[in-house]
Amino acid sequence: MNDYIIEARQITKKYRSVPALDGVTLKVTPGSIYGLIGDNGAGKSTLLKLLAGHIFPTAGEIRLFGQSGEKELRRCRRQMGAIIEHPGFFPNMTVERTLEYYRIQKGIPGRKKVEQIMELVDIREKRREKCRHLSLGQKQRLGLAIALLGEPALLILDEPVNGLDPSGIVELRALLQRLSTEKRITILLSSHILPELQQTATVFGFLSRGKLLEEISARELCEKCADRLDIAVEDTEKYAALLAKHFPEEDWRVLPEGTIQIRGFRREPGAYSRLAMEHGLCILRLERRSASLEDYYLNLKNGGKASC
Repeated sequence: MNDYIIEARQITKKYRSVPALDGVTLKVTPGSIYGLIGDNGAGKSTLLKLLAGHIFPTAGEIRLFGQSGEKELRRCRRQMGAIIEHPGFFPNMTVERTLEYYRIQKGIPGRKKVEQIMELVDIREKRREKCRHLSLGQKQRLGLAIALLGEPALLILDEPVNGLDPSGIVELRALLQRLSTEKRITILLSSHILPELQQTATVFGFLSRGKLLEEISARELCEKCADRLDIAVEDTEKYAALLAKHFPEEDWRVLPEGTIQIRGFRREPGAYSRLAMEHGLCILRLERRSASLEDYYLNLKNGGKASC
């Protein structure tokens, strides 16, 4: 088995003289859900289009399933399903006929496949509805159904939760996780809804102004962004000595401004204030903070150290 389903090696894409992507190197392992994060104009859609073969890089190399070269990539893309930007449909064709059209176009045998896919993405009740009458969320479901025809080994999804209501978002998350764990489908997706992406993805890549700032696993992110306490006291040095003596198992550090930060704290916050008061120290501030993927991304994008 190949080590990576997707490899982008120093990919650059320019429109005229303006780089949409600038030397991006990215790796996606089999069975993972890779969450691509970035502002509008960061280069997310450009990268997804390059991987799907809709456009071609100015420089660099793309490898899919360990293969490169024009012919090999075309063959590998037959194992790929994709929704990039807005799914395109024939407006006067019904949902069922649209899926049947794509089934035939892709050379997928068996009419039952259309029934199975409609059931899987929960759009069966709209089977006789014309595409132009579908809501945005229903169009997203239909786009996903088309992408899943043929049981692809790789899914590329650009803003798949766009237009879905909260229930639909939860259902899509469960579906993607099931596809990843049960069918070992590798998924690369972008989303502006970072709290939802944090619950879905197993790996994150951060794009900003065409550059990949960092790749990090969900486990590493969790460790970096664990709950923490920020404590400001009258005498930081004395309180630090008290922490080292009475709570030696705690992971703490003194921040440049003199605040003591305790990561992954093991006690109730009141225990830390009592420790100070019992030794004649006044707590100036005690704040519990729960960091998020959004906090991490904004800090990284704005040039801060990659932490929460």
